[in-house]
Amino acid sequence: MNVIDYLVKSLRDAAIYNPDVQVAPACILWPDGDRQWEPILPRLKLEIPELFTLGDYDPGDRTGPAIWLRCILARAIDDYPLPAETTPIFYLPGVKRQDLRAVETCPDLLKPLAELQYRGVFWSQLNAKDWTIFAFLKSDQGGLGLDVARDNDTKSALKLALYRFLDEELEPIQGKRLDQDYFNTLLTGGDPTRDLLLWLDQGDAFQNTRHPNEWQGFISLCQSKFDFDPENDGALHGAGKLAEHTGPWNVAWERFCEAPKRYPHLPNLLRQCHPPNDTLFWESSDGNFPGWPQWNDHQEQKLRQELMALGENTAPNARQALLELDAQHASRRHLVWVELGESPLALALGHLAILAIRTQTSLAAGGIDDLAQGYQTYGWEADNAVLEALAVVDKTPDIEAVTTAIRAVYLPWAEESARYLQKTVAEGSYPRGTILDQKFPTYEAGECVLFVDGLRFDVAKRLQTRLSEAFEVTTAIAWAALPSVTATGKAAVSPLQPDLCGEDDVSDFEPCLADTGQSLKGGYHFKKRLKERNWQRLERSNLGDGQGNAWYEFGDIDHEGHDRGWKLAKHIDTLLTEIQEQITLLIQVGWQKIRIVTDHGWLLLPGGLPKTELPSVLTETKWGRCAVIKPGATTDQRLFPWFWNPHQYFAFADGISCFRRGDDYVHGGLSLQECLCLELAVTRRLEQNANPSVEITDIVWKGLRCTIAVAGDIAGLSLDIRTHPGNSASSVVLSVKEFKANGTASVVVENEDLEGQSAYLILLDANNQVIAQYPVEIGKTNP
Repeated sequence: MNVIDYLVKSLRDAAIYNPDVQVAPACILWPDGDRQWEPILPRLKLEIPELFTLGDYDPGDRTGPAIWLRCILARAIDDYPLPAETTPIFYLPGVKRQDLRAVETCPDLLKPLAELQYRGVFWSQLNAKDWTIFAFLKSDQGGLGLDVARDNDTKSALKLALYRFLDEELEPIQGKRLDQDYFNTLLTGGDPTRDLLLWLDQGDAFQNTRHPNEWQGFISLCQSKFDFDPENDGALHGAGKLAEHTGPWNVAWERFCEAPKRYPHLPNLLRQCHPPNDTLFWESSDGNFPGWPQWNDHQEQKLRQELMALGENTAPNARQALLELDAQHASRRHLVWVELGESPLALALGHLAILAIRTQTSLAAGGIDDLAQGYQTYGWEADNAVLEALAVVDKTPDIEAVTTAIRAVYLPWAEESARYLQKTVAEGSYPRGTILDQKFPTYEAGECVLFVDGLRFDVAKRLQTRLSEAFEVTTAIAWAALPSVTATGKAAVSPLQPDLCGEDDVSDFEPCLADTGQSLKGGYHFKKRLKERNWQRLERSNLGDGQGNAWYEFGDIDHEGHDRGWKLAKHIDTLLTEIQEQITLLIQVGWQKIRIVTDHGWLLLPGGLPKTELPSVLTETKWGRCAVIKPGATTDQRLFPWFWNPHQYFAFADGISCFRRGDDYVHGGLSLQECLCLELAVTRRLEQNANPSVEITDIVWKGLRCTIAVAGDIAGLSLDIRTHPGNSASSVVLSVKEFKANGTASVVVENEDLEGQSAYLILLDANNQVIAQYPVEIGKTNP
């Protein structure tokens, strides 16, 4: 029961009488000399249709003079038909009980009601005094019996908040001290801290949308809880207290930090305040001033200058400087200014520190296997840190600072690694070899190969982490076919690899069909041969049926890299989300295994890769990192055999250099970033595939109704029939049915035209996960 329920009951209970010694009261008189109850009268009239008010004639509001109330009592007004058993209640604002008792001196406007004191009954306290609001709440003899503070501030707050107090449940407030703060909090919506922040954020607009009572309650709460007067102290003074967030203001600061974007104007208000310590103090102080955006701005400016200075340092010194800077600024990554996008350099510095740590260890020692192992273990994290650092900066000065830091520590590390790998391969052999060295892959039924162009090792690791939340993911290391360009690499990871070769004098690195000599360029013959080998070629609009094998090209990271350059870093997560969604759909459609392959990785360096000169007169074809040398021409660049034709050679750019100037995204050469790839194999989790201990014992078709029986644990088990086992949208039954206690379930196929077609009986667990499937012909009972 809430307060208004009790109040209504108390009013109506005033008419209770003993029929053995009394007659029923004609009415209930409710005198209220101080008009305390008048503000809540509209609400009470909604709850009490028999409640009428003494006042100027306004029948729509059930208000009228004394003579009109007598007519209501006599049931003489048709607009207000009162049942005989209902006792009307007459509210008398401005009238005290004794006003009616003194009949001789009773005002003329009350005289028609004077005699009702004898035929009716008063709603009053046991001591015959009129009920005041405070008395009704406080008294345990007919009132609520609540613990209400007696001070004048509490009584004032109670009057203002009464209309909201009516809806309070009684049980939680019984035994609770109800004081000024309680009623003011109730008046302002129950969250003074939120309201304080909203006022600081919205200014006059906050006050303009509040009832005057609410505004006064808000002021009182601020005075008592925050020692602050919004009207007299002003918003700037309040913003300064928030920035310092000492004492009770710390609660407000923590609330702001929880959801700062709810208060979009507050940071600018804080900036208008004069901090207690100027920048000269901040310059010489080791302390933190997290509440002041000016201090955070100053720290960002200092960090920007220090990052720019790294361009003058050696790589070891730059790494050490980054780690020292990170120790100074790491705490700022936990401040509210990060979420508001005002600490991009502090955020980038966390990734630059990882870059500094990872590039301390060289990848320029040992053999090929040692290089691969080092890159798998820690090297890829350096590449990932570059992308992460670039992803969080937007303004040109910040981009320049992060770029300077990256080039100071990453460029020499990647350069040294690439040169060492090239030297090692030139002196020995490349792990992937050529087409003559290949062992062609085998594929399981129900396996879909998803080709993602340009899925570099570090990006593949990110994808692995995402997919592992829902699926089983296994990995395998793969070296890209040389040169590391799509024309060569895509075909080398396709199921058509055994059918392909490379002709002599090919300048576009594109293989052809060995039996016909037809080039794969343009994709027509690639698609045609896939079909001839009974491979489905999937599209976004057609993800197949989970049967046989399929090839699906999705997620063109390489295209985005060539278009966006280093800004690819800002779009990686979006691209991975799209790929993740497609993989989930493929699993749902029914593909048992998704093998994710790629053609190559890439190099990315903001500010551009170093350029190496290779005159065009020496080349048939010159791409970013590889070129075909003209017959008879000589060059200082190392030559390597083409994957598809070991008699055809091409040149690589040295180290991580590029044959073009200004490219910050490129591939086609020989480096760990371009050539060492990570393949992923995605399947359902074991628990997703695990079948319960059930066995199908009988399948019977009667027309298009299928009844099956199972033995074993049938708890939560249900039956469906689908054309594609992993796709619930391919269900052909009127409705999925749960198994009965006797282990049977029966479903009806909706479309008669499906009779004789292949489909699958699907057993679903309580979570609607497929746990078993059985091939059937619709309408046909197996012998």
